[in-house]
Amino acid sequence: MLLTHQLRRRFRNSPTTGFTLIESLIVVLIIAILAAIGIPSWLNWLNNTRLTAGQNEVYNALLKAKTTATHQKITYQASFRELGDVAQWAVHPASVTPTDQHWQNLNAFVTLDPSKTTLYQYSTNGVWRMQFNYRGNSNGRLGRVTVRLRNSNSNKQRCVFVSTLLGAMRKTEKCG
Repeated sequence: MLLTHQLRRRFRNSPTTGFTLIESLIVVLIIAILAAIGIPSWLNWLNNTRLTAGQNEVYNALLKAKTTATHQKITYQASFRELGDVAQWAVHPASVTPTDQHWQNLNAFVTLDPSKTTLYQYSTNGVWRMQFNYRGNSNGRLGRVTVRLRNSNSNKQRCVFVSTLLGAMRKTEKCG
């Protein structure tokens, strides 16, 4: 009993510890303000990263078609399509129609922009294509592939241009 009495006296005389309600609310308010400032910037960075990744995939597919054409000394083609909600690419000889095993999915966050993609498009199946001959030169029509964010009202986009008959390619944010 003496021990409990001493403990009660000790806690009664000690200052209260912890934070007051106002102090806790101020901390929560500061965290909310920092989040309101930081989250949009982080989302913008994330969307830019996703677009750039999609653009790099398109560029690498075109580059693979070009280098394979020069190595194998035949006309090769990079094909692009939208199948359902998935943008896909395939690299194959121009004389061969790509089968399901040739197609690779693009980054899931991007889609091909049909209004700004200017490669040759087959009227029968809607596949866009870019061909390179045995020298790595573009075989026919020049153009661009434009990717944009899927399920977003953002007007951000990235393009890959095949801009010369020699097959020169470039990546850009300005697609207009």
